[in-house]
Amino acid sequence: MMESNINQLLDTMAQLRDKENGCPWDIEQSFNSLSSYTVEEAYEVVDAIDKGDYQHLKEELGDLLFQVVFYAQIASEQGLFNFNDIVNNINDKMIERHPHVFDTNNQQKHSAIQMSKIWEQNKLRKRKKADCKQYSSVLDDIPNNLPELLKAVKLTKRAAVIGFDWPSIEPVFTKMEEEIAELKEAMQMGVTARIKDELGDVLFVCTNLARHLRLDPQLALRHANNKFEKRFRAIESAARNTYPKQDIYDLKTLEDLWIEVKKVE
Repeated sequence: MMESNINQLLDTMAQLRDKENGCPWDIEQSFNSLSSYTVEEAYEVVDAIDKGDYQHLKEELGDLLFQVVFYAQIASEQGLFNFNDIVNNINDKMIERHPHVFDTNNQQKHSAIQMSKIWEQNKLRKRKKADCKQYSSVLDDIPNNLPELLKAVKLTKRAAVIGFDWPSIEPVFTKMEEEIAELKEAMQMGVTARIKDELGDVLFVCTNLARHLRLDPQLALRHANNKFEKRFRAIESAARNTYPKQDIYDLKTLEDLWIEVKKVE
């Protein structure tokens, strides 16, 4: 049943791309034109998860899957690869990188943290083997267009593969305190370039903290944004109801309303 459903979806995509009878919009798409839609669909998946809207999540996952099928169709038309190649490649990769599951001669038990390090080490060995002449750094293939928070996590995760990492979370807090002190010093000096540099260091350490906590800093910030928006809308509404003739309010009034909103939560 699963195979027939996938085949039906692949046939639908092929019809949409048919040069004579397909959809004009689908026909004119390319790898480059689709990339922004793929990012958008991925964010919509995350949004549905955040909201606990699993009916919507099912729809968004379908949209994301369709992006993969779309790329596969374009690649097939250009003789690059097809959907089966994608499936076979990821299946082989998952089996290769999980010997503790699929290799009966390697049934060692590891924690999730240990497995994450082993995963990265296996990827490093494969990259070096596949491209030994071009390989220069463990950081080589990190995409430049990643969101900066995600890129910071990637950079430190890769550095940890060859041992450049704090052994525990406590030194991360020590480093954060050090960077905050340097930021304050830069602010006292009033040199904009140095302030920007030190603020960047503080944010970079924050991503390291998130990595050691095994949390995604983007999702943590997203949660904070949503929480702030919800609370602010509540105090904004309360302020309008209490002071209907005002558009601007003093900070004390808004802070008192903020405290009340937090109590209700």
